[in-house]
Amino acid sequence: MKNRLEYILFIFALAFFLLSGCAHDRKKGSTPHFDPTAVSPVSQDQDISLSKETPSDLEMNDEFFDEFEEEYKGRSGRVADPLSPWNRAMFHFNDKFYFWLLKPVSKGYKAIVPEVVRIGVSNFFCNLGTPIRLTSCLLQGKMKATGTELVRFLMNSTVGVLGFGDPAQKCLKLDITDEDLGQTLGVYGIGNGFYVVWPLLGPSTLRDSVGMVGDWFLDPVLYVEPFGAKLGILSYEKVNETSFRIGDYESIRDAAIEPYEAFRDAYIQYRKTKVEK
Repeated sequence: MKNRLEYILFIFALAFFLLSGCAHDRKKGSTPHFDPTAVSPVSQDQDISLSKETPSDLEMNDEFFDEFEEEYKGRSGRVADPLSPWNRAMFHFNDKFYFWLLKPVSKGYKAIVPEVVRIGVSNFFCNLGTPIRLTSCLLQGKMKATGTELVRFLMNSTVGVLGFGDPAQKCLKLDITDEDLGQTLGVYGIGNGFYVVWPLLGPSTLRDSVGMVGDWFLDPVLYVEPFGAKLGILSYEKVNETSFRIGDYESIRDAAIEPYEAFRDAYIQYRKTKVEK
């Protein structure tokens, strides 16, 4: 919805600019003239007469639209999507996986397991992910956040009984920083690259995918053996996490005219906001 509104504003701004140009021509007694170079690039082999525009007018037009386009793209957070066929196929696959397997299992799990237990499990996995957040904060130079993550880990691992409790938040009001290596790369000025959707893992970008690999090596679950046990732990974490958010995905999907584009734009904007914090 936000991108559609910005597009409409862009059209209105374009119309206003062109109408202003026409009014300026009428005041001079000349015929209104549309300048195609103001809205589209002109190749060198094109022979277009620009005799009704002075060099200063063209320069002002180009400067106006360059600044407007740069500002528009910056606000919308657009990212290249050259893998659209693959991404749409994976989006469809993940969509079916959610409705056919993940959601039914999570609903059954939610009906059986009390909320207090599920919250404890969520706290445990959150505490287990401390190395990812702590390293990311340290690499970004966020020393206060680094200290917060360290204190949270020590307190929750001991007083909180291996992280199942969260006394650091309840007693000391220390919230998690929610940082990762993808955000760290963004802070260092590395762009998104292109958009990509991974099976089961969901939306990402080239930058966030590289950061995701680094996050895996910092995740203690990666080093669990055998592989079956590791897969079981990761699957259980996903089911427990989903049990708190049943209905969220459906509400966004059903409200969107084009679900794929809606989730893509929402993800890009979300990551942009996280990097800027």
